[in-house]
Amino acid sequence: MDTSTLPIYLDYNATTPLDPEVIKAMRPYLDGHFGNPSSAHCYGRNAHAAVQKARAQVATLLNCAPNEVVFTSGGTEANNYAIRGIALARRNAGKHIITSQIEHPAVTNVCKRLQRDGFEVTYLPVDEQGRVGVAAVENALRTDTILITLMHANNEVGTVQPIEDVARLTKSRGIVFHTDAAQSVGKVPTDITVLGVDLLSIAGHKLYAPKGIGALYVREGLAIEPLMDGAGQEGGRRPGTENVLASVGLGEACEIAAKSLSANRKQMERMRDRLEGGLLELVPELRVNGDRRSRLPNTLSISAEGIDAAALLTHIEAQVAASAGAACHSGQVYISHVLEAMHVPPKWARGTLRLSTGRMTTEANIDAAVAAIAAAIKQLQSYGSSSLDVDMQEHWERIYGTKAPDQVSWFRPHLETSLALIESAAGDPAASIIDVGGGASTLVDDLI
Repeated sequence: MDTSTLPIYLDYNATTPLDPEVIKAMRPYLDGHFGNPSSAHCYGRNAHAAVQKARAQVATLLNCAPNEVVFTSGGTEANNYAIRGIALARRNAGKHIITSQIEHPAVTNVCKRLQRDGFEVTYLPVDEQGRVGVAAVENALRTDTILITLMHANNEVGTVQPIEDVARLTKSRGIVFHTDAAQSVGKVPTDITVLGVDLLSIAGHKLYAPKGIGALYVREGLAIEPLMDGAGQEGGRRPGTENVLASVGLGEACEIAAKSLSANRKQMERMRDRLEGGLLELVPELRVNGDRRSRLPNTLSISAEGIDAAALLTHIEAQVAASAGAACHSGQVYISHVLEAMHVPPKWARGTLRLSTGRMTTEANIDAAVAAIAAAIKQLQSYGSSSLDVDMQEHWERIYGTKAPDQVSWFRPHLETSLALIESAAGDPAASIIDVGGGASTLVDDLI
């Protein structure tokens, strides 16, 4: 692919490209090594050896035993397996689970499903930096609490949670502790013996491995209910023929991360700080979200007052690829549940970008991105709240004009625009209004 004409990629928290060394390690399993790891002949033995090597590589990064690593189809399955597996295994001991208000949907929605199945879930608040208080965790504990699940680092603002401190609470009470480390593995240390967790989820595509592969660390001796029934792969914990190709890729990615963690962390942090400093120099009134003292080294969440993130992304899309929310599950711009939980005022939250650097990010990339983003913010702010720029109409036509005819979508905080879009569907009694980002409260207030 010719990358010279593509925008600068600053969305590494959404996904990462494959590391060239990962591709090299995987290639033999595309070209010839096709055996089933469960087969007894040489084809199967070669495949089995490859999976076991990959398992050991993941274990080295986490500083755990290889038999404590279970390969999954990704971070979502790992989270489901951890949370549902423990809930089902311990349901006779209690039905109370603790999590936070800023978790990824792969955790939150599992908890909601368990609530429908009769479990009780406490969703802990966070402070304005997006951090869960250890005291809040302790106050939420009950005699029937069986599981705590907290992300290691937030995917939107980068805040790192006090996992080690919470682990000390759980160990003395015999409560299982799971952390979703999809965003932190490969960026910051994730040594199991330091973190003190019982379960830890990994998503391969967040650390330069393929999509469709992940892993769950399961502390040795911990009883957990499998999600599926089948043969005895993964030590009887996750049935189904192993994905040899992707497992090899994840293993190689983890080996690279383990060897270069410190250097990669410093490089990503230097690029992130250059990005943050450059933007604040050109647009001093920007708001930085998250805990600037304890956050992922590559993550910057910034908010511009009085503009719409969808409009900003449209203005910069030829120069910069970024995200206005958690890109892995969002096709629309909205005030995220993370920013709401952090009590970021809506006038700021609507104009929030998530920018994330990676190993391949250069100073030239950062400087060009700073110039493009700052110029777009200033231009959008100059329009004021009563005008609709031509680019905004183009954005509507391209992104939202493809909605089904029985739906009307609106995206701008301009009353006259929103009303016109609604009126255009007035002849269709089946039409519904869906909020695709920005201006909901303004429109509803005026309609009422």
